[in-house]
This record gives sequence, structure tokens and C-alpha cells, in this order.
Amino acid sequence: MSVSAATKKQVLATKLEQEDAVIAEALSILARRIKTLDVAADSPNAIKTYLICRFGRHEQEVFSILWLDVKNRLIEHEILFYGTLTHCSVYPREIVKSGLRVNAARSVLVHNHPSGVPEPSEADLLLTRSLVQALALVDIRVLDHIIVAGTRTHSFAEHGQI
Repeated sequence: MSVSAATKKQVLATKLEQEDAVIAEALSILARRIKTLDVAADSPNAIKTYLICRFGRHEQEVFSILWLDVKNRLIEHEILFYGTLTHCSVYPREIVKSGLRVNAARSVLVHNHPSGVPEPSEADLLLTRSLVQALALVDIRVLDHIIVAGTRTHSFAEHGQI
């Protein structure tokens, strides 16, 4: 490798590190902002932007939950399960335990589709129904399930699927 090629690689690596730092700071700012919003009413677009930034480039499926208080303010955003390129195993028992741990009243389910296609599969629809029922048993209401696929999202609530 020539000196100029090595220098170009080093400059590119430095630039990527700087961009990663900017992205991390942006995520931190977005996370701080959504803690003050009524997640269900104030700014669904801010939530979606945060989720796109957080999960849009993941190469494996990730399942997370926004736990909310009675006024729909964010208590915690928790990543619960990691999967593969096309699948993520989700365990309702663990989700219920987590919701009770943070004393949540409401939730927004979130997962990504690394394929870039945000439309829910039949398995996604069945899982959502199952989680809505499981969380309802402990008085935690599911407000939405958002699928993130690159820069696009699919909201179950907006499509009448929840």
C-alpha cells in the first residue's frame, strides 16, 4: 500500500470516528428531548426520528420498548432482545417483568427490520397481539408497535393494527 493510500485510509477512519461522535451526541439530545414529551401525543415524529437514528442501520433484529408513565412520558428506553438478520426471539414473561420493574403504565414496542422493508410480517402481528394481552394483565397499555427499517417506519397504531 502506498503512503498516500494509507494516509487516505487514516483520514477516512478519523472522519468516521468524528461522525460517530456527532451521531452519538445527536442520539443523546434526541433521547433527552423525548423524556420531556408526551410520547403518545406531543411528537410522534420526534420519537420516530430517534428510533430511526437508533436502529435504522442495525444489521440484526433488535427488540426494545419505550416504557412510559401515566402521562406518557418516557421512563426508560430498554433494549430487551437481540436477534439475527431475519429473526429475534421475544419472551413476553421478560417484557412483563421489565415493565413492572420500572413501574410503567404504558409502552411502545419497537423493533427493526434490517431488510429495509417496514411492513409487519404475520409473526409481527401475532407477537404484538400476544404482548398487548400479556401487558394488559398487569395494567400496562401498549400504545403502539413501531417497526424501523432504514429511514422508514411502520406504526401499528397508525394502521389500525393495535
